[in-house]
Amino acid sequence: MGLLAWIVVGLVAGWLASQVMRAGGYGLIGDIIVGVVGAVIGGFLAATFFHIPDAVNGINVTSILVAFIGAVILIAILRAVGGRRRV
Repeated sequence: MGLLAWIVVGLVAGWLASQVMRAGGYGLIGDIIVGVVGAVIGGFLAATFFHIPDAVNGINVTSILVAFIGAVILIAILRAVGGRRRV
């Protein structure tokens, strides 16, 4: 998968995950980073548990779904490790 495809999938998945998890959004670059890292996490989990070797393989619904699930897991881990901030 090309760099542009990773960026597009990461942006969509990161934005969707931040909306679902009510993370308040991380901005354009933050959503891309969360989505791309989520795609790596989701692809690893899909290959490990469901034996799907190329779960993230282009700009399609399956890739976005796998990246979205990975991004939600990433946000949950970041919340658990980071704790809550005082306002």
